[in-house]
Amino acid sequence: MKPDAVTSTEMPTQALPPLGADIRRRLGHGLRKVYERTSDGLPLTTEQIQLLLRLRHRERELQRSR
Repeated sequence: MKPDAVTSTEMPTQALPPLGADIRRRLGHGLRKVYERTSDGLPLTTEQIQLLLRLRHRERELQRSR
């Protein structure tokens, strides 16, 4: 029999609940700290800038919808 555990190549059958604002903020701060330590001040790539712009655009859409 195959175990019920989900491997990294499989998708879970249920969607995860959305994260609250506090959790998203804490995750963002943690990721920034990790990035700051590992990047050694390297400039952002074009891909990173595009992701940041898409994130900001999404944040503005969410603020407008409230």
